[in-house]
Amino acid sequence: MFALASTALVAGQANARDLTIVGWGGVAQAAQSDVYFKPFSQKSGKPFLEESWDGGYGVLQAKMKAGSPNWDVVQVEAEELALGCADGLYEKLDWDKIGVKDEFLPEAVNECGAGVYYWSLAMGYDGDKLKDGPKNWVDFWDTTKFPGKRSLRKGAKYNLEFALLADGVKPAELYDVLSTDEGVDRAFKKLDELKPNIVWWEAGAQPVQYLASGEVSIAAVYNGRVTGINKAEGKNFKLVWPESMYAIDSWVILKGAENKDAALDFIAFASQAENQAKLPLKVDYGMPNKKAAATIPAEIDANLPTNPENLKEAIPLNVDFWIDNSEALTARFNAWLAQ
Repeated sequence: MFALASTALVAGQANARDLTIVGWGGVAQAAQSDVYFKPFSQKSGKPFLEESWDGGYGVLQAKMKAGSPNWDVVQVEAEELALGCADGLYEKLDWDKIGVKDEFLPEAVNECGAGVYYWSLAMGYDGDKLKDGPKNWVDFWDTTKFPGKRSLRKGAKYNLEFALLADGVKPAELYDVLSTDEGVDRAFKKLDELKPNIVWWEAGAQPVQYLASGEVSIAAVYNGRVTGINKAEGKNFKLVWPESMYAIDSWVILKGAENKDAALDFIAFASQAENQAKLPLKVDYGMPNKKAAATIPAEIDANLPTNPENLKEAIPLNVDFWIDNSEALTARFNAWLAQ
């Protein structure tokens, strides 16, 4: 009996899965690995695995439906946070244990999520090829003035907003228009105009690759990807901050995760000001911890989406709109794409 119990215990230990942290890949996750993942593992003595994904609430729903999830901590977008929290896909966070709730900006604090970083989706182009580049989404749609293909993230979100901006809707009225059937029709009609010239992307590394190869002349890109390739490969890619859209990602712990205690310890570690302050030194994203943000050198802060100059004409993603409309608009977008 003792021998059987010992065998079972050893087997259980052998089958135990390491803490698995899931980010969005690319330069951002490489920076997170250096600043958060590896130092946490060294400090805690807990080994870890890292994986990456390209988002999509259906991916999380499928993982949870399959039973015990093989991911522990996942970086999610704002509407994935809200939907998953409402649907019971995530563990509730113990903010007393995380310990920095009062240091975080309000939108970075959620019962199911803790802010990772602020990012922007903006127009990017090669400054060596376009000396006088696009200034707004009207220009993005203008393939006569700016010849070449365009690259957009494959999905309804952001593209419906960009299409309406290209059609002359003022940023302040954007979601009022998009909240009507006529506004949605107008957005899809505008997308029709550009559709033959669009190269779609799903992973954040793709649009900068398309710019580098010359396959497209202008792309919707994550701001950190542009500055990342400029630093790594000496590119002269430019970002257009006016009419960029910004949001915040969050860490969540999947419900019933095998390593949920270690996952919370990791989130606490990654939320500390002294740790968060290191991330913008490697990748240009804004920090939710106010104490961390206050320490960022001015020359780095100038490239962050949270810099006041960059926020002046930027547009916050309306998360509530997408929580309410994501399913219907995604279905319509996919049908439109297949036409």
